[in-house]
Amino acid sequence: MKLPYSFLLASAVLAGTLQAGSISGTVKAKGAPVAKENGTDGYASRRYKFVEKLDYDQFQDFVVYLDQPVTGGPFAPPEKPAIIEQKDATFVPHVMPVLVGTTVVWPNQDDIYHNVFSMSQAKSFDLGLYNAEQPAKRVTFDQPGQVDVFCAIHTKMRCIVLVLTNPYFALVDRKGHFTISGIPAGTYKVRAWHERMPSQWKEITVPAEGDVTADFVLSLGDLQKY
Repeated sequence: MKLPYSFLLASAVLAGTLQAGSISGTVKAKGAPVAKENGTDGYASRRYKFVEKLDYDQFQDFVVYLDQPVTGGPFAPPEKPAIIEQKDATFVPHVMPVLVGTTVVWPNQDDIYHNVFSMSQAKSFDLGLYNAEQPAKRVTFDQPGQVDVFCAIHTKMRCIVLVLTNPYFALVDRKGHFTISGIPAGTYKVRAWHERMPSQWKEITVPAEGDVTADFVLSLGDLQKY
């Protein structure tokens, strides 16, 4: 299995560090209850039967990261660029966490033209139009923050680059599990993030050796009610 570059980066940064532990756990989403009238939620009618509802149990693309300064920073970005492909009119992967200073390459694998652009505060850019016959373009993300990326031609082409200040992060796997390794011993603010849910953080103490568990449930109930 090919290890994610974030894991390799964290291992390289902390090579030779003895006082280091890891955080493992799970992340899932909890949706809002569906209001019912007269014993039905209304979706049985012809008018709404084809309306697609969110399945919170199937949410993917959670990210867990240390949301504070960490000993050893600022951290050098990886020499090898990250890659987000344009394939079948989709950005792959949909979410990519990266360390500040990381360069992302955007190859177009389709015969049709695509465009890659962002208006985000953390990074604003426009790579123009190009197809598979033309060289892949690249962007260096030099400021932390969430960068929402779109194609100017195709309505459903959207992805997110989550630019972070330290290499201690993980993209949660398809079964909802994550591990962040090689963390210096100490107490940290650990945040779980998803694009459609309020983020959640916990204060976690990482041991000098071994693993500590942190499980998260992201819920709309964390938002202020009006």
